[in-house]
Amino acid sequence: MASNLAVTRNRTVGPDRGAPISWAGWVRLVLRSIGLLIALVICVPLHYAYRTVHYGSPFPKLFLRIACRLCGARLRVHGVPLKRDVFFIANHLSWLDILALGGASGTAFVAKAELSVAPVVGWLARINRTVFVSREDRMGVADQINRLREALADNWSITVFPEGTTTDGKSLLPFKTSMLRVLEPPPTGIMVQPVLLDYGGDIGEWIGWIGTEAGVDNAKRILARRGSFKLEVFYLEPFDPRDFPGRKAIAAEARARILPALEARLGQPVRPFAHVVSPVRYAPPEEAA
Repeated sequence: MASNLAVTRNRTVGPDRGAPISWAGWVRLVLRSIGLLIALVICVPLHYAYRTVHYGSPFPKLFLRIACRLCGARLRVHGVPLKRDVFFIANHLSWLDILALGGASGTAFVAKAELSVAPVVGWLARINRTVFVSREDRMGVADQINRLREALADNWSITVFPEGTTTDGKSLLPFKTSMLRVLEPPPTGIMVQPVLLDYGGDIGEWIGWIGTEAGVDNAKRILARRGSFKLEVFYLEPFDPRDFPGRKAIAAEARARILPALEARLGQPVRPFAHVVSPVRYAPPEEAA
């Protein structure tokens, strides 16, 4: 019995980054991909059919929730997400975050412009009313803000990941405020609700899309993984952005609420993120020095 417990404790959570996928892993990857395709084939036509008679559609939310489960995540939601007129601000570990949050609340997202041209993924993102933005388009900031305002009015809720990249579940990067310009001043009636995503323990670090790993390789690792894993989403207490004038103050308040919730889940303080992230001008403390 003791030896079995030791094996369980020492078992890796899944294929290491760069490690070859086993034949059993490939079987799981193919079966999960087929499941995702079937869900897509069912939900997309129903979405377009529904849109002919109603403005909104429940099918993107349904597909994302099904997809989240097919990828191995067992979603558990804590707290109550606001249903409309809300700007969700969340930490970010993986593309699975989008499946989880979209499946839990039906929210739309702010995403990098590069995603809009990605095969299949870009098309799916548009179906879910994603707002695409570009860090490089300094001249188009006003247009991006207008599109965000329209999205808030049109979609009722929208989610941003202000870290600007994905981390390892044990770190929390400084929040970038560029996409919070839409809250200067806040549109009438809009609330901000911080959100914590927690995969738990070592699985979060393993799932994290970090370092030089390609997105396709990360997806293959996750889809090839044996078994399921827990993904808990904590909708924290919302606040009125008018009480925190300016996007920097709003970002600071959201982070100040997410940080202690994350540290409570970890049971220890967060650690510095170990990877350089040039697009958001982040370097680990020793490299920054």
